[in-house]
Order: sequence, then C-alpha cells, then structure tokens
Amino acid sequence: MTVKLNGSGLTIEKLVAIARYNEKVELDPAAAERINKCRAMLEKKIEAKEIMYGVNTGIGEFSEVVLSDEQVKDFQKYLIYNHSAGIGDPAPIEYVRGAMAARINVHAHGNSGNRLEITQTLVDMLNKGVTPFVCQKGSVGACGDLAPMSQIALLMLGEGKAYYKGELLEGKEAMDRAGIPIPGLKARDGLATINGSNVLTAMSAIFLYDADRWLKQAEIAAAMSLEALKANMKPYTPKLHKVRGFKGAIRSARAICSMVAGGDLAEGKVKCKVQDAYSMRSTPQVIGAAHDALAYARSQVEIELNGVGDNPIFFPDENLQLSGANFQGTPVSVPMDMAGYCITMVSVMSERRMNRLNNPALSVGLPPFLTKGAGMFSGLMLSQYTADMQIVEQRILSTPASIQSIPAAADQEDFVSMGMNTAIKNFQILDNAY
Repeated sequence: MTVKLNGSGLTIEKLVAIARYNEKVELDPAAAERINKCRAMLEKKIEAKEIMYGVNTGIGEFSEVVLSDEQVKDFQKYLIYNHSAGIGDPAPIEYVRGAMAARINVHAHGNSGNRLEITQTLVDMLNKGVTPFVCQKGSVGACGDLAPMSQIALLMLGEGKAYYKGELLEGKEAMDRAGIPIPGLKARDGLATINGSNVLTAMSAIFLYDADRWLKQAEIAAAMSLEALKANMKPYTPKLHKVRGFKGAIRSARAICSMVAGGDLAEGKVKCKVQDAYSMRSTPQVIGAAHDALAYARSQVEIELNGVGDNPIFFPDENLQLSGANFQGTPVSVPMDMAGYCITMVSVMSERRMNRLNNPALSVGLPPFLTKGAGMFSGLMLSQYTADMQIVEQRILSTPASIQSIPAAADQEDFVSMGMNTAIKNFQILDNAY
C-alpha cells in the first residue's frame, strides 16, 4: 500500500505504517500543483522586494534585519547550519521518518512557499530509505522542532549524515547511493523544511499507537488478576457504565467481561465479597479514563498531522502572506502530557493489584508472594520492588513539560511548548509500564 499525502487524511496508523513499516509514499498531483502555485506567488513577491519574515529578513530576534539580494541567496544555507545544534542520542529511525512524512503533508497544502523539489526530495528519501541522522535533544517545541528538523534539512545541501541500507554515511554519499539529486536551498526552502513541530508530533503519533495497545494488555492483566483474586464482577457490568456515559469505561468494562466470560468467576460459581477494594472494583473507570485521554490526544495529533504548521504562511489565491505562530507545539504537548500521566496512573493501579496478589492478608488463599516454598524462597517479593521503582520513575516523568516554558532568543520566543520533552519522557513512561 502506498500512502498518498495530500494535506489531509493522514491518520496515526498511516503515519506508523510509513515511519515503522517503511510504507511507500506519494505526493498527490493536486498537492504538487498547489506547491508550485504558492512558489510562483512567493517569487513574484521576492522580485517586488516585499518584506517577508525568514525570506528576506533574519529570524527570531533578528526578524527586523532586512537582507540584501546577495544575502538572501545564502541565508537558507546558514539558517540550517546555525540551527543544527541538537545533542544527545540519535533519534530512532521511525521518529525521523515520521517527521519527514508529516512535513511533506504540511507542504502538500501549498501554503509554505517552498520549491516542489524540496518536498519531492523528502518523498524520495522516504521511498529509497535515506534517513537523516538526528539528535534527540535540542527542541523547545516552538518555532517548531528547529534543531532536529535542521539535521533533516542538511541532506538538502548534501551535508549532515544519514542511514542508508544499515550504514551511517555522510549525507551526500547516502543521497548519491540512493540516486537522489541534491536540491540545494533557495529562498524560503530551508525555513519551510524546519519550521514546524513535526518531530514531536510524529513521536506523539507513534507513542499513541503503542500506548493504545499497551492499554489492551493492561486490561488482559487486570482480567487475569481479577480471576486470581476472586473479584466480584458486578462492577464490570456494562449497563452500570452506560448509565454514567464515559466511552472509555464502557469499552474497558466490555473488554474485561469478554476475557472472563465462560469462567467460574463470571458464572457466579466463585464466592466473592460484596465489594472489593478500589484497585479491583474501579478498573474500568481508571483504564477507561486513560482510553478517553488517549482518544482526545489522538484527535489533536491528527489535526496537527493534517494542518499547516509553519511560519510565515502564504495564501496564493489572495496574494497574501501572514506571519503567526502555527509552529507552536502547545496544542500537541498539552494532551500528550495528559496521555503520559494516564499511562502512569494505570500502572499505579496495576501495581496495587500486584500487591494484593503477593500479600497473604489480601490474596484470598494464594500462597504468600506466590511461592509454595515460603521462607526458603521469596517468590515475587522482589518483583514488587522492581515495579515500585519503575512507578516512582514514572511519577517523576509525569510532571507536565508543557508548563515548563523558558524564554529564549532574547525574549522574542518567550513562551515555548517544551513538547519535545513531553515526547521523550512519554516513551520512558511507556517503557517502564511494560
């Protein structure tokens, strides 16, 4: 299946298919026409010497500095050099591929002003397996993911490094081996490649894809522990959750009921308490709340995947360019902070059920710490220690990053989303959850 990118319809599943499973992509012909139309308008404005941010001016604090014609020719190159300032471990290939696909989908709207060659080069890199080497750290999630996206843009100059067929190569060598021409960067091309929150958004999409599957595993683990602890299953009756109305709770209750269906517990053949502890009784409400939070986060991430995250933005039908802040990552970072701490919340409840399985005072006849050799053997005693350490780390990581803004660029960029921090820590939270 080839994924056609046209500025709309890019779902999380399609993004993951491209990023993780190397699905081919195609730029919609209508999108190519829009890109060319916008570029033609931009070139007329350049010729007329209209002042445009990041085209014939500096950026950030230097936005009031107007560049000469000679400076405009080289500005995009130096912009990318200056912004390739990331550090840290290399980003996984799937994060980078996801960001490239997301950026193509931004260009597909025809509001970015870049040359078609830039977008097509990104398409060719995805299809031929050239993945830029990108450092994970360096983005504050406003003015987009400038540092990591700039390491992608270096390939447009035949510079930087890239993975190709399992090797890390110099950028030009990777492009040459893949048979991809180096397009260079002309006016607007560089900024149009980097000025969006595409890395953190791609990472968020991949996280949500994996987190949804983890929640299903959490429901399986819950069902198994409910069987072992002889839980009262009446609180899982879907009717009970329908009258309250939360979709996630209804979904979770149904899932858990389907897993225990046909067993002695579900058939009422096991003696149980009138009411169990909250960790056993309110699982649908808690896992359901996580389902609902992830559903909201998904809606926001998919809006971003299909929107125009850029600055400035060009409207060729009206011969208009507008500077704004559509690069701001906050609409993604806020729900993704919530998605991360919801995984922590479900993990905390899971640990509480683990405690009940281990604790002979609570385990309804199970051997202490699930071992028959109590004293000689410790059973799962230390497994709980490990789980508790992981939970504490998850709690620390669940502090929202979206409220941690630090002003930068001489206070020109005085509120930023810190969405990359959110994206990175969410994967750590999920890794601990497993």
